[in-house]
Amino acid sequence: MIRFLGLRLARAMLTIVLVVTFAFVVLRMSGDPAMTIMSPEAPAEAIAAFRKAWGLDQPIWLQYLHYFGAILQGELGQSMRDGRPALVLVVERIPATLLLTVPALLLKIGLGLPAGIYAALHRNSLADRMVMAGAVAGFTVPSFVLGLLLVLLFAVQLGWLPSGGQESWRSMILPVITLGLGGAGILARFTRSAMLEVLGQPYIRTASAKGVPWALVVRGHALPNAAIPTVTIIGFMIGSLIAGAVVVESVFSWPGVGRLLVVAVANRDLAVVQCILLLVATTMVSANLIVDLLYGVLDPRLRGGGH
Repeated sequence: MIRFLGLRLARAMLTIVLVVTFAFVVLRMSGDPAMTIMSPEAPAEAIAAFRKAWGLDQPIWLQYLHYFGAILQGELGQSMRDGRPALVLVVERIPATLLLTVPALLLKIGLGLPAGIYAALHRNSLADRMVMAGAVAGFTVPSFVLGLLLVLLFAVQLGWLPSGGQESWRSMILPVITLGLGGAGILARFTRSAMLEVLGQPYIRTASAKGVPWALVVRGHALPNAAIPTVTIIGFMIGSLIAGAVVVESVFSWPGVGRLLVVAVANRDLAVVQCILLLVATTMVSANLIVDLLYGVLDPRLRGGGH
């Protein structure tokens, strides 16, 4: 078990380091923040002073060493726009993002799991085809398209709900539905596939042949064995709570981390972008690590093999 945990932790740390390195290099190679933040008409001396003040005049490898050393000390830099710590700016936006993503996650699970199980238990029926058609529509329609359609219907045409902002709990409804429907479709599809694979196993047929009630076969054998691939998808959804909100927060003008990322990228605010990407990477890696640990609980053979 110790070896199992050690391998997972090492892989998680390596992934975070690679993400941080990739983000750092790409952001520096994509343009000079001084030319974006300052006016193009600014004197060359002012631009040079700005670059020197933020360490942008140093070789990229030296900038990286300084940045990585600062991360190890818990320092994630300051915003080039207002001088505030990047971490403070991001933490201020996290509650707003969670107000959308947590209910959306519950919606994904509450719709996707029952729909996938029901479709698997009624394979090739009209209900199965309808559920899968809805699932495919849910995860193939881009979130910004779905969001705009919901705004046109419920905000513009019917006037029932706000079209954006964070005025009250009613402002949450459309973005939560937009975030939740696509994930519910994905989860329903994977749950159905996992259930069908398990229902085709010999031990399921054996249990049925012995006269075990079908409901007990499903609860006692099919559902637990179909849990592993389903846990993987749910873990991925938990890990992508922040990253998945970027588009939806922009569509609905929601003041969360996702919208902050879009603004920071447009403004070339490197420290804020890097802080958000580090947060997203850490969240996703942590969720995957938890999923790996759950694998060890659900299937003890994985603990011994270290796979």
